[in-house]
Amino acid sequence: MHPALRHPLAIAAALALAAEPGLALAQPAETAVTPLAATAEAVKRPKICLVLSGGGARGAAHTGVLRVLEELRVPIHCITGTSMGALVGGAYATGMSIDEMDAVNADITVAKLFKEKPPRLEMTMRRKVDDHANYIGPEIGLGSAEASLTKGAVSGVQLETVLRQLSKVRGYRSFDALPIQFRAVATDLVTGKAVVFNEGDMANVMRASMSVPGAVAPAEINGMMLVDGMLTSNLPVAAARELGADVVIAVNVGTPLLKREQLSSIFGVAGQMLSILTEQNVQASIASLKPGDILISPELGDYSTADFDNLPKISPLGETAARKVAEQLGRYSVPVEEYAALRRQQSSPVPADLKPVDEIRFVNLKRVNPAEAQKVLQTTVHEPIDQEELDADMRRLYGTGDFEHVNYRTLKEGARRVLAIDAMEKSWGPTYLRVGLALDSDFGSETNASLLASVRRTWINSMGAEWRTDLSVGGNNRMRTEFYQPFEAGKNWFVAPTLDLSQRLLSVYEGNSKRAIYSLYSGQVGLDIGRSFYQYGVLKMGVVGGRLQQNLDTGDELLRPKPSRVKTGGLSASLVMDRLDSVLFPRVGWHVRANLYNSNHKLGADFDYSKWDASVNEVYSFGENTFNFGLYGGGKLGGERLPGYDNVKLGGFLRQSGFAPNQLIGEELTLGRMLYYRRISQGSLLEGLYGGLSLEIGRINRPLIQGNSEAWRRSASVFVGTDTFVGPLYLAYGRTVDGPSSFYLLLGPAF
Repeated sequence: MHPALRHPLAIAAALALAAEPGLALAQPAETAVTPLAATAEAVKRPKICLVLSGGGARGAAHTGVLRVLEELRVPIHCITGTSMGALVGGAYATGMSIDEMDAVNADITVAKLFKEKPPRLEMTMRRKVDDHANYIGPEIGLGSAEASLTKGAVSGVQLETVLRQLSKVRGYRSFDALPIQFRAVATDLVTGKAVVFNEGDMANVMRASMSVPGAVAPAEINGMMLVDGMLTSNLPVAAARELGADVVIAVNVGTPLLKREQLSSIFGVAGQMLSILTEQNVQASIASLKPGDILISPELGDYSTADFDNLPKISPLGETAARKVAEQLGRYSVPVEEYAALRRQQSSPVPADLKPVDEIRFVNLKRVNPAEAQKVLQTTVHEPIDQEELDADMRRLYGTGDFEHVNYRTLKEGARRVLAIDAMEKSWGPTYLRVGLALDSDFGSETNASLLASVRRTWINSMGAEWRTDLSVGGNNRMRTEFYQPFEAGKNWFVAPTLDLSQRLLSVYEGNSKRAIYSLYSGQVGLDIGRSFYQYGVLKMGVVGGRLQQNLDTGDELLRPKPSRVKTGGLSASLVMDRLDSVLFPRVGWHVRANLYNSNHKLGADFDYSKWDASVNEVYSFGENTFNFGLYGGGKLGGERLPGYDNVKLGGFLRQSGFAPNQLIGEELTLGRMLYYRRISQGSLLEGLYGGLSLEIGRINRPLIQGNSEAWRRSASVFVGTDTFVGPLYLAYGRTVDGPSSFYLLLGPAF
């Protein structure tokens, strides 16, 4: 209760004024004015505005403060917030309860907020291909002037998905029409001025307010490039005054400045600079507080702005701080019934704007054909909007690899409703470079280390043509280039001419003794016609031809291959279906691959033969325990034998563990494999640490070296694997029953 209303004479005077005939408010004849209603009309309570500062993960303390405000029945009439304060304040202003916010906080992790890649199941097959090579770091744009990088470590698309869960209001809204009046503050990166939002899509505004420079790419709204509001108004008291606040309850969770001994790196110095700028404007806001205002400063200890894995532990610290000023807060407490009525009103759901749209429009696309982008969407015109499906559409669009950010809004053009999609094309495109490393070693004679590079030139024409070249330089060298040309924009059929040049080493064993090392040089040209099943798979059929040269590098002269030069030519077909959630440590999903090849004299080949290979993988998880089952097969079709250079191979980690890589060579292979692995420790942005084992059974029929065993072989391995900033790293030990054993070190996808 306001201090002025506590005195009995003041209440009596208010009632007397309300009773004056000339001062009575007009009421419908059938409505009676109760004394309580007259009191509420005549005596105005102060407008109380809650001001929530930025502070990253430390902002979870805001929910603890809100819990105490509810216990003390302190009414909140407006909220202003910056960064994490905008996130918590926006959620509360749209009607989300504290218990609901706590439930969302308990599920938030660093990975969920800032893991850059969209869910793999929502990526196109052409982008899933990248997962099978160990590329490191962000892609680099190869523009006409100079190479360029992204504007932030992450794009913010995944962040926005989480932010939408924290808002009970979807779509473009006036923030004055929310259950609680709301304002969010961001910073215009061009002008350096604070931008106070009074309308917009809540998730987009939250994301703009918490786009930490360098960490999250700037948000683009209304032509402005926006970053974290902490730079200009981290404790937005002024925005609260503009809303007419009589009383401000300010909660400051900002990060304290680092000590001298903590300023030992460029990252520490850069962070300190941001903290200094932030602290200066926070102190100015605190100095503007008036008598009757309340400042709450939770003691958050060593929790940092990045501790998003610990939000449930941070929230209670806000409660502790609010209880320390409970006496001051109690001055503004209101009666139980009045507060309950206010909270019912503020918690009542705002109807979602899910009415169908008459048009889906892509805004400002310069390279990407809207018809191709439209193919990604499940949302359609003239059908009610499904919010979860629409959010998934945004992730799928981002998963095409063409955009640095994707957003949407609803426009009203007369009687028509338009879903406008702001898909911002990558400013560092349309040509991209990625680099990487690969390592496969058995700590013996078989070690292959390679440098990787991939260059993609996208949207060469309006139908979505793409030219991609992949390079591998090291123990084995390869260059493969492909020109991918869809028949029509927005359609699934395509044609793809290819050129493949390679040089590789092949070791041949007799038993466990290496007998020879061959160098194989190959040049192939091909032409494929195929159909993409978008996120599910791709089917290709084509013709291929070229030359192969095989030389004996080491070994008995009797083992020299004949002929040394071979003409190749034939028909090929392949099918890949990929629904794994990850290729590093898959937790759920399946993968199918099948290839057919017919080498034919009529197409210029020296040898007539047919070959097949196929694999099926299925992955199941129970808690942190994962089982990965696989079947693999391959070999000749028909009566013609396979030439030695095109035999099938087994050996190495998870492919008859214990044997050297590709030690077992022959015309037919069969392999069954069961993997078990468990996450030992949880990562933040990375996958974490896994430990596991494998059981394998397989055989090679018609071995290349006569006398090598055709018996079924049983193998097992134990391994640990972890995701690192240079890719997945595995250390393993494998052993074959009654056979060899080996240690393995691998860098790059192994499953």
